[in-house]
Amino acid sequence: MPANNSTDFSQGTAAVASPPSGSLSTSSSAGAKPKADKTPRLRLKADTIVLFARQLATMISSGVTLLESLEVLGEQATNNRNLHRVVKMVIEDIRSGKDFSASLARHPKAFNSLFINMVKAGEASGQLDTVLVRLAEYLEATQELKRKIKSAMTYPIISLVMILGITTFLLVFIVPKFQEIFDSLSVTLPKITLYLLALSGFLRSHFLIGIVFCITGIIGLVIFKKTETGKLAWDTVILKVPIFGTLFQKVALSRFSRTFSTLIKSGIPILGCLEIVGGTAGNRVVEQAVKSASSSVREGEGLAEPLMQYKVFPPMVTRMVAIGERSGALETLLEKISEFYDQQVSATVESLTSLIEPLLIGVMGAIVGSIVLAIFMPIFKLQESLAAGA
Repeated sequence: MPANNSTDFSQGTAAVASPPSGSLSTSSSAGAKPKADKTPRLRLKADTIVLFARQLATMISSGVTLLESLEVLGEQATNNRNLHRVVKMVIEDIRSGKDFSASLARHPKAFNSLFINMVKAGEASGQLDTVLVRLAEYLEATQELKRKIKSAMTYPIISLVMILGITTFLLVFIVPKFQEIFDSLSVTLPKITLYLLALSGFLRSHFLIGIVFCITGIIGLVIFKKTETGKLAWDTVILKVPIFGTLFQKVALSRFSRTFSTLIKSGIPILGCLEIVGGTAGNRVVEQAVKSASSSVREGEGLAEPLMQYKVFPPMVTRMVAIGERSGALETLLEKISEFYDQQVSATVESLTSLIEPLLIGVMGAIVGSIVLAIFMPIFKLQESLAAGA
């Protein structure tokens, strides 16, 4: 690939913004209404797309034609109904004269803009097999990163839910039974027991209201997160969450760097890369920074300087981007950044796993221990009074 692809800031986004060649045109007249594309909007799981890209790349790089490769993949996908239908429709489109990228573009729920534009760049450069290999490697690395994040988040979330569930069960169903016993005893209750009984009474009186409030709050949060303001606010907050905020930042930077590097290597112009890479970082703060950088690059400025204005990009990243711009090896340095943050994510996940387990055990022990102490202190006090009276 030519070296100037990594620093050609004057190129536009025609390579990615224009509709795929071979797309349907309903009428040549200016006033005619286009027919709606009735292609079924089928979804494919991320693991399915990774396997599809890897198998397709392997067969094409081995000399098998694109059409034959798709036919083989379609035949062996009988257990995956959606993939079988999508591949069948893509084959029909290619046989009717459409480009591969144009055929994939008719299935936006299955193949995102990154996948489609990389395939289109591979077709234009005559290196479809090479681009598919890069795409498969990118998707595999992305899936591995997601698995690491899930492994880091699953344990603490499940543990917190269990802690809250057990605590609520004890306060609502167990503690009230002891309250009846305490009422029958002529003993002054300690403050910790009074607080516990008050909290138990409050939860029992407002239990249904609390459930409705929690459900309403969750639904409201989900709806708010679907708005642009909500997405930006949520992504800003999670970057500032103690312990986990740093992990989310590293994940976003890794995805940004890997996607950007992969797109440049595939021959997509810088501005086209920036239009795609912002939406694949998985964080609206990063996307906002990339949009700002895209506007600066469109005006003839560099890429590193606008990124420096956002705290989500550490100095190391912006300086390496600046060096890559000057040296014409931007894709190589972006790949190095991605590898660095992948290692950082792995190390952070391991440290979080070793830190969170004893921390949650300690929290659980403190809560249950406090409840047990509050319940048994009046009993101990009663025993002392009986012993003194004897």
